[in-house]
Parts: sequence; structure tokens; C-alpha cells
Amino acid sequence: MRKTGWGLVLAGICLSLACFLRPALGSLDPESREFLSKVRYLIGKDERTAFLGLADPEDRKAFSEDFWKKRDPDPDTEANEFKIEYFARIDGANFLFKEGTTPGWMSERGRLYITLGPPENRVTYPRGVTFYGKPTEVWYYGFFPVMFVDDNWTGNYRLDPQSAAQIGEMTKTQVMLRPKVGSDSWMKDVLLEIQKAGPGEAIVLVKLPYKDIWLNLDGDRMTTTLRLSVEATDAAGARAWQEEQSYPLSFSKDEFMKIRGETYLIKVPIKLPRGEYDLRITLLNVFPGARIEKKAKLVL
Repeated sequence: MRKTGWGLVLAGICLSLACFLRPALGSLDPESREFLSKVRYLIGKDERTAFLGLADPEDRKAFSEDFWKKRDPDPDTEANEFKIEYFARIDGANFLFKEGTTPGWMSERGRLYITLGPPENRVTYPRGVTFYGKPTEVWYYGFFPVMFVDDNWTGNYRLDPQSAAQIGEMTKTQVMLRPKVGSDSWMKDVLLEIQKAGPGEAIVLVKLPYKDIWLNLDGDRMTTTLRLSVEATDAAGARAWQEEQSYPLSFSKDEFMKIRGETYLIKVPIKLPRGEYDLRITLLNVFPGARIEKKAKLVL
């Protein structure tokens, strides 16, 4: 398999989604369609756009692998606990909510079960809460009730929000409980080099592939800002030098496609008295707030 190391190129490959997404969906291979279907409750709009913009099935396969890696809560272990839990919830939803005409995991109860997990308490009323009622379920997450109603007695329960505020609270809760992307996986291919430039002088080189930079689709531009902090401490642990700089990035679709296989280079000159120093380099991608930290020794 060809290695692409996708760090999620959040690129608007087609500026008009209306004319782009429909044919792209129809042209996907079965494996890609299956992936996109299964991650419907996790994938963001920009991730979906980027995935659909990949023409090569091997690139889409690499993207899907990286998609799960970025959500792995413990990359040092072989198992991806989040992925295992997610598919376990899909299986649980299919088992629990199989009486309707919609697959359990795609039903409204299934969606909530997968995104929020099993409720702390589930109360069922197969013949309705009242004499003339309809089959109803009430789920409790703490003191927060969620009600489902089977209007047609078919096993297809719909979410019956008790108020607009409840819907807002549910949405906020889902966002809060949705797992965050691993902060150190988005730039796994970042390279750090230190070059001597003269007595008491050095240059810190930070190299990262463009394809590993997260970008936000802003109109017809793909943008983000990188913030780099380099700090040097002496043998006693005291700060001897620090430099912070921001690097705004903005590309059109065509510009980005031309440089996607290249490397973005940041140079930071350092001038200090001769001695041995500990360097701490922190690189932040403002969108989506991911950071990586590297440490190195500097001898001048």
C-alpha cells in the first residue's frame, strides 16, 4: 500500500459542493462507501470534504487509517480503544433496536446510543404512558431525560424533544462527549534539525509536510496559522532565551495541490553564550488547536 501519511488535508477540493459531492459519492468504491457510512456520527464536514476529494482508493484507505489513528486515546498500545468502543456501540444498537424497518445503528435511538453511550436508565412503555398513548421510551443521562415515541407502532421510534432547550442541551452534550482528535498525531512527520552557524550561534529548523497541516476551508481559501515557540534553558534550569512567532498560511485549491507533496520550513536563529542548553520547541496549529512539543540538546 502506498504511504501517504494523511494528517487530514482539510481542503475544499471543489469550491462548489453542490456540483462536487453528489458525483463523488456515486463514484466511491464499496470500501470507501462503507467507511463513510460507518463514521457518519464522527466525521466533520471538512474531513468529509477532504475524503471525497481523494480520487485514488489507496489515498482514501490511507485517510481512513489515519482517521482512526487520530482518535486513538493511547497510541502506544496496539488496540485502538476508541474504535473498538465505537463499533461495539454500533453492534449494541443493532441488537437493541432491531424491531424497526431502519437498521438499529441508523435509527434515532441508535444515533444517540452511539454518540452518548448507553443511558444510565432506560424506561420503556410498550403501550404508551397513557391509555391512548403510543409506545414510548425515556432515557436518562443523569437527570437529563430523552424521550422517544413510536408514532405508527412499527418499532421506528423518533426523538420527541420536550423543548427547544432540550435539543440544544443534547447537541452540546454530544459535542462535549465526542472524543477529541489526538493532539500529537496530526504532525507525526515533523522533523527537527539544529545547525551550528558560528560561535554561540545556531539555527533551529522545523520541517513539516504540507499534507500534514490541518487547514480550514474559508470561502475559496484554505487557511490556518502556525505558532512556534522555542525556549532555551541553561544547566541550572533558568530560561536563557525564548522566541515566539506566528506563521499564517493561506492557499487556493490549485496552490495547495501544487505544493502538497513538499515540506514547509521554519528557520529560527539562536544566539547565546557558549554552553549547553535544553531546547523546548512547541508548534501549535491554531486550527483546530492541535499542538506538538519536541525537546533537544543544544551545545554552543
